[in-house]
Amino acid sequence: MFYREAGQFKTNYGNDQAIFPLKQDRIGIFILIIIGLVVVPIFGTEYLLATWLIPMLIYSLAALGLNILTGYAGQISLGTGGFMAVGAYVAFKIGSNIPEVNFLIAFLCGGLAAAGVGIIFGIPSLRIKGFYLAVATLAAQFFLDWVFLKFDWWVNHNLSGVVAMPEMTLFGFVFDTAEKKYVLTAVIVIVLALAVKNVVRSHIGRAWMAVRDQDVAAEMIGIRLLHTKLSAFALSSFICGIAGAMWAFIYLGTLEGVEAFNINTSFTILFMVIIGGAGSIMGSFFGAAFIMLVPIVINLIPTTLGLPVAIDTISHFEFMIFGAMIIFFLIVEPFGLARLWSIGKEKIRLWPFPH
Repeated sequence: MFYREAGQFKTNYGNDQAIFPLKQDRIGIFILIIIGLVVVPIFGTEYLLATWLIPMLIYSLAALGLNILTGYAGQISLGTGGFMAVGAYVAFKIGSNIPEVNFLIAFLCGGLAAAGVGIIFGIPSLRIKGFYLAVATLAAQFFLDWVFLKFDWWVNHNLSGVVAMPEMTLFGFVFDTAEKKYVLTAVIVIVLALAVKNVVRSHIGRAWMAVRDQDVAAEMIGIRLLHTKLSAFALSSFICGIAGAMWAFIYLGTLEGVEAFNINTSFTILFMVIIGGAGSIMGSFFGAAFIMLVPIVINLIPTTLGLPVAIDTISHFEFMIFGAMIIFFLIVEPFGLARLWSIGKEKIRLWPFPH
């Protein structure tokens, strides 16, 4: 078989610690990136790019942020939508009031603001955990929704509450088409995913996982719980804040209240982590793709088969399928689609020998 580890020797520390130790994995990822950044924008339709791929990538980034906190650090959060809203509103304020500032700087500021808010609401994690921490982050979600709805300063005192995002221009290049926006989204997501992967492999990531597995034992061996938990909240909120800014600037192009970042968004991203796989970078992408693809398939089945099914009935089927899948993965495979992907790769590498 082509997919084999035999003969690939690690001769230095760098090779041993590579993100993709197998040559086949490196080639596969390189080909996938080339297809995603070159082939898809050329041959993909505007509907495919703007309606499915762009939101899927942004959702993947938000799920990645939540996965840092929940999957790697073991801290449950239901306030992801609120942290995304912080990133979106701060980026809008900077982009609209200081037009000479690059929109990427606005994204960065939105992420930093979300990180600061995440640290504040992460302080209770030092005393509480589990269900009680989930309730605390849920309170953060409702509080942030109230702040952005109550004070019209966030939308420059616009009476309608609906504002258009500033134009995204980088060195005179305007991102005004679906193809350009898709490439921009893909590049940001790839860069941040690689950065998170390296952080997870560092001493910071090992401290997160130690606290997740047994916080008392982690503290006994010298890991500072305050620093570790708050760093997880900070980086998670930072990623979610950038995802929120991208959702407003790249996907929606407007801010229409907090409907795009409400509690339903927080639960949707949590479902992505559960189905895709907690504690897995790849799982964030699998979960987002699954959540985005299932409604499309469900809506296509009645049309393809010619069944007279009402739209509201299809929506109920979506909730039923999502619920069934969550229960299935929690019982059968708690590590989600990413674990199934890993098992499949191992079986291919060891075939035809039993595993």
